[in-house]
Amino acid sequence: MSPAIVAQEGGRQRRAASHHHCLDVRSEAPPGLALCGDGLPGGEAEALVPPEPGVRGARGCRAELGSILLLLVLYVLQGIPLGLAGSVPLILQSKSASYTDQAFFSFVFWPFSLKLLWAPLVDAVYLRGFGRRKSWLVPTQYVLGLFMIYMSTQVDVLLGDGEGRGPDVVALTMTFFLFEFLAATQDIAVDGWALTMLSRENVGYASTCNSVGQTAGYFLGNVLFLALESASFCNKYLRFQPQPQGIVTLSDFLFFWGAVFLITTTLVALLKKENKELTPTKEETKGITDTYRLLFSIIKMPAVLTFCLLILTAKVGFSAADAVTGLKLVEEGVPKEHLALLAVPMVPLQIILPLIISKYTAGPQPLNTFYKAMPFRLLLGLEFAFLVWWTPKVKHEGGFPVYYYVVVLLSYALHQITLYSMYVAIMAFNAKVSDPLIGGTYMTLLNTVSNLGGNWPSTVALWLVDPLTVKECAGAQEQTCGTTAAAELCTKAGGSCITTLDGYYVESVICVILGFGWWFLLGPKFKKLQDEGQSSWKCKRTN
Repeated sequence: MSPAIVAQEGGRQRRAASHHHCLDVRSEAPPGLALCGDGLPGGEAEALVPPEPGVRGARGCRAELGSILLLLVLYVLQGIPLGLAGSVPLILQSKSASYTDQAFFSFVFWPFSLKLLWAPLVDAVYLRGFGRRKSWLVPTQYVLGLFMIYMSTQVDVLLGDGEGRGPDVVALTMTFFLFEFLAATQDIAVDGWALTMLSRENVGYASTCNSVGQTAGYFLGNVLFLALESASFCNKYLRFQPQPQGIVTLSDFLFFWGAVFLITTTLVALLKKENKELTPTKEETKGITDTYRLLFSIIKMPAVLTFCLLILTAKVGFSAADAVTGLKLVEEGVPKEHLALLAVPMVPLQIILPLIISKYTAGPQPLNTFYKAMPFRLLLGLEFAFLVWWTPKVKHEGGFPVYYYVVVLLSYALHQITLYSMYVAIMAFNAKVSDPLIGGTYMTLLNTVSNLGGNWPSTVALWLVDPLTVKECAGAQEQTCGTTAAAELCTKAGGSCITTLDGYYVESVICVILGFGWWFLLGPKFKKLQDEGQSSWKCKRTN
């Protein structure tokens, strides 16, 4: 679906901290889901936020309102680069970028799923005099702000001028990959700081700041930006006199938020102090090597290894529908800002769904919900393909009729139901099997693998669209359109390339077949993992 709706199926929640390290990872949840208040299984908040003898008792949230608002602002800032990265594929599609280019750009969304690799380093290395979290937060946000301001002078060139020079996808990918890497690093620092910035009684508010702040930041960087960047949207709804451009450009947007990053970071560096009484002891930060060794020992366990192999392949069947459908709709003429705005009515649904679904996943067999929802989500892949095929047939001179958007919205809503059913089931299973002694590290590892299981099929699905597409050169004999060079020769010879078989439809059918194959052959084995005894999931540690 549209990146604004699915967000690469990589929502922006994170899991609880590890026993000694704030290991966190972006989970699969789409925007708007607030599960991070799950808050630190096994009493890990107490481990990271020890009460100092003789100090204050319980404090109300009003007493720490300033800290809560600061966390909210930091999470909003974190959502800005995430939203911008989600908007770029739609911009590229409107500039006729190839799906091979889209596949290359999709690597931008990987850092949040891979931050487990450097989270222990961020947690353990710091300047004690400046602050454990500020040592990473301040320089990371300064670099983000300066980089945004610099990119505001270059991004128009990178996106292409529309006069023969197309987008520089390699440079854009490198740029936004760095954005996402910095945002993921900032996320590690902010999540860790939240555990000590707030008292033990109020630490649960960190999850609310996380969910609300990042969702708001993503909305600003994606939905609001695409709407204000669109000339047609601004002329229709916000202007009296039509203009050839939107109210803002990507360059303007980057410069503004770059300045906001610099100002906010300076204020945090000068005015906000870390709680000295909550500074971790040497024992809490010394085990960076032990943490990596622990992760390796977990993944070697037979039950965990089986889970990882199965979940890495479980989402192949959804890859064409999730990664390509939204781009295809833009290619067929649906305004990208309209697709982005469809995320707005999805928010209430995203709030309600986890509450309903969790009633069915709270028992001893949460993967049953995953298994039952999977065929419906696979069939929606075929419905999405039909939706793309139907789109040009209902388009008229003024755009698309209202009933078309109603159908799209209903399709998105059904997709969200199946997606959340599978997501909540996986999260419940991960919580069920994680060793409580190392619960945060354990769940983070399982979530990381689950996220990668959605990332790599999406990248492959985007890359395969062009090779699977068949085109013919009409109007010029003996010319073909198999490659970019051949297509140029066809055009020079007076012909035009006509698509006779769209690779998206081929890929959609293949993905659904592969998905049902996994469901029939490997699905039962996946369900049997929940019947394994607790001893199969407990890590043997040698401390």
